[in-house]
Amino acid sequence: MKRIILLSLLTLSAAALRVQAIPGVAGPIPKEAYTVVAQDNWEINGSLPENALLISLQGLANTDAPRVFVEYPPSWHFHDFAPVKDFYATRYGIKFTRLATPDAALTALSKFAKGYIVWDKNVRTSLNVAFTAAGVQRGVVVDESLIPLAEKHGLKPLADFRGQFTGQSDVQIYEWALDRYWKDCSRDYLIWMGGVAWNTMEPGVADLGIAMHAFVADLSANPKDKEELALHRRILAQMNPGAFIFGWHSYAKDSEGEWVTLTSSYGLKVIGLNTFPNGTFMSQIEFSPGFKFTNNNHVTRQQKVTAEPKVYVCLVQSDSMGIGAWNEPERGQIYYNWDVGIDGVRWYPGVLEMFAKDKTPKDYFNGGQSGYMYPVAIPPDRFPGLMKEMNEMMAKYDLHVVSVMDHTRRSASVPVGYFDVPKRTVDEYFKYAPDVIGFINGYAAAHTYDARNGQAFMSYDYYLDEHRPVPDAVADLNELMRLNPKRPYYLLVHVRESNSIKRVMEIVGQLDEHPEVVPVDTFLKLAASNPTFKPRYADEALKP
Repeated sequence: MKRIILLSLLTLSAAALRVQAIPGVAGPIPKEAYTVVAQDNWEINGSLPENALLISLQGLANTDAPRVFVEYPPSWHFHDFAPVKDFYATRYGIKFTRLATPDAALTALSKFAKGYIVWDKNVRTSLNVAFTAAGVQRGVVVDESLIPLAEKHGLKPLADFRGQFTGQSDVQIYEWALDRYWKDCSRDYLIWMGGVAWNTMEPGVADLGIAMHAFVADLSANPKDKEELALHRRILAQMNPGAFIFGWHSYAKDSEGEWVTLTSSYGLKVIGLNTFPNGTFMSQIEFSPGFKFTNNNHVTRQQKVTAEPKVYVCLVQSDSMGIGAWNEPERGQIYYNWDVGIDGVRWYPGVLEMFAKDKTPKDYFNGGQSGYMYPVAIPPDRFPGLMKEMNEMMAKYDLHVVSVMDHTRRSASVPVGYFDVPKRTVDEYFKYAPDVIGFINGYAAAHTYDARNGQAFMSYDYYLDEHRPVPDAVADLNELMRLNPKRPYYLLVHVRESNSIKRVMEIVGQLDEHPEVVPVDTFLKLAASNPTFKPRYADEALKP
């Protein structure tokens, strides 16, 4: 996902107890750093307590400098980040020392903690409260079994939640946490510790929350959960304009559409997922001296191109760098387009440098507005500012195609997977982003199209599910070409990130018309040159 927002430390007086991360201030590249190892078990009665301890220790140690890098297991969602540590070592010359156990980690790093916070394994939500308390009180997070280890390293108890929340609802627990800690929490950052639920938690973003004094929660955005939703709204309403929410919605409580519609309605930016790893470390590693992020541009905004009477196919992986197929050996054999938005160059610039230096001539990067937001839900007074921010960042980092996704229109009368946007939203993109090549819209197939002044606004015609059998996917795409007989036909395909490039190449190679696969900037210029589609938008009568 993008910007050079980095973490630093407030100057503290001798009597001061708070440490606060300052985004936007880069620190020096360290000559040495530590790695700690997370176990591939995130169950409450498994390795979650040890993993939570290590991640909380990382947040404390990394508040003012990138000192600790967590090695996540190969199965971690952001698997394309796996080579990052080695890239830092070779490109930046960082020497890593591995701390193989929590004991070794505390031996080296306990000096960054003022004490310890105890969560209650019988009340899962207490761990989120403990993460909040860890940021405010500067404590490492432990369960009961790890208290002796913390005390072995001279740490004293700062808070103990054992038995405190027994029998309480999440609303009651978070109300207590707000009363106790909210006054000391950031208004620029929230942590939403959703994702997997029940007896597991994958708190990859907890280090960011601790470093930035963020409140940590997982309240529902589902209208059926009236009390949780009311408290959720109360928290969002108190955040500063343009604040970031790191994490993800709870799979046990609400839907992605419900949650992002709610956050967008307050003008807040989501950076997913709850599994986002090493944010405090990566955000403090700038581009190396002299490096400039560049794209594989094939056309310019003003260039004239002519579409031939054929089928053009464009393949886009739109689910963020880090969780796709970047490390597969087939990359570079076919034009592939990767969404980075502008969040990647803000939150993990060194990682984007790794991707940029590793790109092949057939890899192209797309941009988009800051954060994951649904444009239809964004308050009207916030949209121009977001577009200004987007335009400045995209120009700076050689990004020229805007990805759009909106799933606000969901109700009993609107099917799941409806991603069209109304004309007023399309008008705003054309108005406020006149210098980009064009726009791509949707996730599943959508039906919003337009072309104006050499720019095209195109929607996905097909969503390539990773579970769709190859013969069925081939049949689907052949049917789309038959249903759209006018040539040129522009077939935009969203490739779900779990698809392998080899599988995608197999599907494309079996298509009847042998379409030309092109990069997305070329695709949009071709579509604008000869728009064989009719302008079409969402029905304004459909209400979210």
